[in-house]
Amino acid sequence: MNNRYIADFPTLKEEVNGHRLVYLDSAATTQKPVSVIEAGVAYYRTSNANPHRGAYALSMKATEIYENTRTAVKNFIGAGSDKEIIFTKNATEAFNLLAYSYGMNFIGEGDEIVISIAEHHSNLVPWQQVAKAKGAVLKYMYLDEEGIVPKEEIEGKITNRTKLVSVTQVSNVLGTINPVREIIQRAHRMGAVAVVDAAQSVPHQRMNVADLDADFVVFSGHKMLAPMGIGVLYGKEELLEKMPPFLYGGDMIEYVSEQDASFAEIPYKFEGGTQNVGGAAGLAAAIRYLDAIGMDEIEQAEKALVGYAIEKLSRIPHITIYGTRDISKKAGILSFNVEDVHPHDVATILDAYGVAIRAGHHCAEPLMRYMAVNATCRASFYFYNTKEDVDQLAEALANTRRWLGYGSE
Repeated sequence: MNNRYIADFPTLKEEVNGHRLVYLDSAATTQKPVSVIEAGVAYYRTSNANPHRGAYALSMKATEIYENTRTAVKNFIGAGSDKEIIFTKNATEAFNLLAYSYGMNFIGEGDEIVISIAEHHSNLVPWQQVAKAKGAVLKYMYLDEEGIVPKEEIEGKITNRTKLVSVTQVSNVLGTINPVREIIQRAHRMGAVAVVDAAQSVPHQRMNVADLDADFVVFSGHKMLAPMGIGVLYGKEELLEKMPPFLYGGDMIEYVSEQDASFAEIPYKFEGGTQNVGGAAGLAAAIRYLDAIGMDEIEQAEKALVGYAIEKLSRIPHITIYGTRDISKKAGILSFNVEDVHPHDVATILDAYGVAIRAGHHCAEPLMRYMAVNATCRASFYFYNTKEDVDQLAEALANTRRWLGYGSE
């Protein structure tokens, strides 16, 4: 299926250092198809106005684009109401909204917040700040040898003192798939609210938030073909209703007097200021594109690619692969290191072969320390990647140590 989609992505036709570009950093941000690019351009060419605020045709057109995207997101993730979809700048802003609007108001001294050691900093640092400000306790669920949160950690760490559990569905470092359904069920049995970081799952597999029964779900548009600057917070309506606003100012108010204000209904009370309508237009186009392919087909293609990559890299001496090799428990992310070569050097050498990977701690420093490494290399796949991309990666890796004088061993 892959080759027929490459033509839709202008960046993937580029050459780097005389080689065909192999883009393996989709966990950081995905490339954009022409239809998404054109949707954003079309908005600015024909519909550019401030939504919600004008009684003239152009403003109403901008409002229609923005609100139609909200409905598209609702349908894409299986939410029950448009009111449950809040647009943010990105996943990081969504987590901060939750931390300030929910955490600071509904978590108190001695309460416990539970996350996993595998969390991205955006799902870690905000909860650190809530715990410090409110005198709460931040607890971590640790991973088994495959890099997955095991049952004993779920049951041992989530107790009747837990008020909030926030966990990634798919690790942005290891690609491992956590048992979020079981985590949510345990959280609810203990009376806690459950948050899911779906930044690495919504773009790659079918999501139904109602079936999952998550209280909140967070993800970014730019990791699912959409432009940068548009993200989503899903929240159950009854929880959003009782949360105070996060950003105060224009468009999120009902009435304002000299000394007081009342606020708009959800979701608008969380969307202060002028919104990114161009980004919303691109997000709607991205959803249409993904729907046309089918999320099940995307997931299967990525699993096949990561399985092929594990097989190829396992044959190369001096490479360590992290996390499970069982593709039934893994999404399209592969972290590895080359013996005696710093990950940043690996990434630089691979770039000479036209291969773009990520190197570093991947905004997950506590996980790096838990794994006893300073950094890793990360190749992340999407449906527009091919086996030929993996072959080019493997060929470049086979030559990496030679660049630093290790010979042919």
